[in-house]
Amino acid sequence: MNGIHDMGGMHGFGPIEYEENEPVFHAVWEGRMYGLRRAIARYQITAPHGSRYVIESLDPAVYLTSSYYERWLLTTEKALIEKGLLTAEELDAKTEFFREHREASLPRREDPEELERILTATYYRQPLHREVGVVPRFKVGDRVKARNINPMGHTRLPRYVRGKRGVIARYHGVHDFQDTVPEGFEAKPQPVYSVRFEGSELWGDVAEANQSLYIDMWESYMEPV
Repeated sequence: MNGIHDMGGMHGFGPIEYEENEPVFHAVWEGRMYGLRRAIARYQITAPHGSRYVIESLDPAVYLTSSYYERWLLTTEKALIEKGLLTAEELDAKTEFFREHREASLPRREDPEELERILTATYYRQPLHREVGVVPRFKVGDRVKARNINPMGHTRLPRYVRGKRGVIARYHGVHDFQDTVPEGFEAKPQPVYSVRFEGSELWGDVAEANQSLYIDMWESYMEPV
């Protein structure tokens, strides 16, 4: 997507701040938001395009001023309303109630079987590789160029690398193509490679000396040089 949501390599946002011993969640509500999304995943509220599509449909100003889990919250509300599982009036009324009654207890339902299902889904390590008989087009050492594509929807090919030349550094095997992995779409597995780009190729004369960048890329993102 060629919008503000593709922030990789974009200038003007200052240095990346690393938080030492960063917690998994910075507030209790973030953990609840994560658990909520896990609990309602079976209902596919963001189908057919998937959660990334919904997140990338947020207004750019809202996207930039929202934290990671605030985006989850906003898109969950939006998806529930669009699916007809909740109305905007119901959401506003409940929000206003708890704003006026901060001491009120939150609804809680004990369901051991549901809890076990969610925990199993959370900790299950899904294999990344797909044994589907796809033969890789490239091999380590091949020179390639990132295609200059401008897709309408989600993509993991950052804008700053499009049209740039690099070298295949590693082959990762065949993985689901994330651009089409949301609900309702065929995954279409593709070979994935680690491609090394020289800093001078990406940034020109302002690149640091001896700088290289490695980007994992699906095969359809590149063409041979």
